[in-house]
Formats: sequence, C-alpha cells, structure tokens
Amino acid sequence: MTAAANGVLLMTKIVAIANQKGGVGKTTTCVNLAASLAAMQKRVLIADSDPQGNATMASGINKFNLECSLCQVLLDGADINDALITETNGAYHLIPANEELSAAEVKLLDYLVREFRLKNALDEIKDNYDYIFIDCPPSLNLLTVNAMCAADSILVPLQCEYFALEGLTLLIDTVDQLARAVNPNLKIEGILRTMFDNRNRLSADVSQDLKNSFGDLVYKTIIPRNVRLAEAPSFGKPAMYYDKSSVGSKAYLALAGEILEKDLIEAKTKAEVAVESSAH
Repeated sequence: MTAAANGVLLMTKIVAIANQKGGVGKTTTCVNLAASLAAMQKRVLIADSDPQGNATMASGINKFNLECSLCQVLLDGADINDALITETNGAYHLIPANEELSAAEVKLLDYLVREFRLKNALDEIKDNYDYIFIDCPPSLNLLTVNAMCAADSILVPLQCEYFALEGLTLLIDTVDQLARAVNPNLKIEGILRTMFDNRNRLSADVSQDLKNSFGDLVYKTIIPRNVRLAEAPSFGKPAMYYDKSSVGSKAYLALAGEILEKDLIEAKTKAEVAVESSAH
C-alpha cells in the first residue's frame, strides 16, 4: 500500500535511526520525528530495538508492564500484531521493548537467517504505514544489524563534537559492508546535527566539516540543545505534546517537513524516469 501526495505515490519508508555512540539524540530524534510526521497526517510506526526501552517510555508506555514486546517477536516468532500498541502519547503506533531484549543479542546467534528476523516481522505490517522508524541501540550489535537489514535507509543523529566524524566514518563503513552482504538497497538517509550549541566554536567547525564532507546528506535542519527536549521523555511525551512552543519541538517539525519535501521530490523523479522508460 502507498500514500499519495500531490498525485505522486510514496512507498512505505523504513528508516533505522543509528549511531554506535550513545547520548547523541537517537531516541529523542525517533520519538519527536515520528510525532511530527504523525501530526502531519502520516501513518507512523516506531519499532523500539533498544533494550533500554527509552523510546517505549518516551511514548507514554510502561516498559515494565508489557505482555508482548519486540523480544517475543524476534525470539519466539510471536505475531507482531500482538506486540503492536496503537495508542501512544505521540499519536504513532509502537512495537515496544524492554530489558528482555538484551537476551536477544545472544540468543539470536543460534538462529538461521538471524539478521532478517526484524525484517520478516515488519514485512507483515509495513504496508499499513508511511514511515517506520527503528530506534537502534548505541552499538553495532546483532539488533542493529537486524534493523539495518530491515531498513531502506539510515538516519544518523550526530552531536557536533571532536570525535563525531571518526564515529561517522566507522558507521558508514559498516553500512557499506551490510549493503554488499545482505541489503543492497541500504543507504544513508541523512545526517542530523543534534544538541547544537551555536555559542560553541567547535560545534560550528564540526558542522562545517560535515557539510564539506557529506554535502546534501546533511539535513538543513539543526536540532538545538534544548531543555524541553530533555525534559519531555520523563513525562512520557514527545516535545510537541509537552511544550509545542519550544525551539526543540519546532526544530523536529521543521525536520519532518524537510524529509517530506525530499521524499516527494525523489518520488516525482522516479515516476518521471518510469514514464520515460515505458515510452521507449
């Protein structure tokens, strides 16, 4: 199933939000981008693939009281619909997670086609959504590999600090290896500058280095360091439902708009190419 925008068909897009470094805003980006797109009438699902379960808690769902979670889907072959939560504080759907998922990192090693457990599960329901975001753990483990095998692309939140570019290079190398081995369509969706402090000279320098090195892959939208963004998860809400007037909330709405515009342009280009090909 597809969603139409201005007469152009947009296919379901599955995006893994990943960076092997912790504390760069992966979960913050996941829940706030999902909520922003849902507010724009898009059908959005988050799959929480981090045993910390932060995306689950930030959506207003108690991770300690789950009857079925991503762990049971990956390890026991539970129906993904049994884990699906359709009412969250972000108006998106959620496949929740908690610390039980830590066991999956080890137990999945015993499974055949272990890299595709998440992809096969999401294939059951992906046509119901315009966007599916996978919140990855802060490491390049088997859960992250599952996410990258399931995804069309990877969104990389990046704090503009000294070691950021080094970590990004490592992640891109991993993406290239996975693309060659198991998911030839995998690509970098975009690089998002997070927790940005425009008073910090180093932040500005790293930001410029990113743009020089990666060009259009770097989103125009910059997510500022913002107290409201940091506070919102403790209330179980995305920032736009905690303080919609905050600069953090507005930044993620701007990012959602930028992504929608980019996806529409790509879809139009593909449609035009398809028409030209059929004409020859």
